[in-house]
Amino acid sequence: MTDIHKTAIVSSDAELANDVTVGPYSIIEGPVKIGKGTSIAAHAIITDNTTIGENCKISPGAVIGTEPQDLKFEGEESEVKIGNNVTIREYVTINRATEESRLTCVGDNSLLMAYVHVAHDCHLGKNVILANTVQMGGHVHIHDYAIIGGVTALHQFVSVGAHSMIGGGYRATMDMVPYGIAMGYPLKIASVNRIGLERRGFSKESIDIIKSAFRILFNSPYNTSDAVKKIQEELPLTEEIKTILDFIARSRRGIIK
Repeated sequence: MTDIHKTAIVSSDAELANDVTVGPYSIIEGPVKIGKGTSIAAHAIITDNTTIGENCKISPGAVIGTEPQDLKFEGEESEVKIGNNVTIREYVTINRATEESRLTCVGDNSLLMAYVHVAHDCHLGKNVILANTVQMGGHVHIHDYAIIGGVTALHQFVSVGAHSMIGGGYRATMDMVPYGIAMGYPLKIASVNRIGLERRGFSKESIDIIKSAFRILFNSPYNTSDAVKKIQEELPLTEEIKTILDFIARSRRGIIK
């Protein structure tokens, strides 16, 4: 049975699964959909075209589905989609999209710690971890299993590759390749995310091939285009190498070196 606190306000347009809980003074307005097992803590606001999956935990003060902070926005219809088993901690803000993609989304099993801001048209994959106060501009893409340290800012249109990690307190203005660790001022590639890859079951052979690609990309005299050609000529085209090359080919802001 749905458990809605007597001080909460829930729109008649909202669709809540039978066992959703809504805490004191929370507001759910508009055509919101919330899946089974999800809990909404006190003073949260969930609005407009927002869909939240199953077994999610929304902490106090979170604000999800509000209009994008984009002066070009003219009220066009857009939405927010949150996957299953997502934890959204205190005072996280997630804005709806603009007409460019019409979707802001957070994938399954992700953790957004306190005060994270997910801007309009941002697409977060599965198992993403964002530490406290990560701030992103619009149109940021964060791929599966990426981890971003606290108080890090991501420029508009930046992409963060799968299984990568950016340290805390930095500013990312270019794209972060998959499988790497970045840190420093200015931000630069420090190493392959070996420990993270081992924890996720990557074989030693796969990690060694990734390391070889990183040596060509980041520890050689080649520019990025020549490094890509060298990787294609010298390394086996494993799934990991395909992922790296595809990410570089799709890069909108150039890659962190």
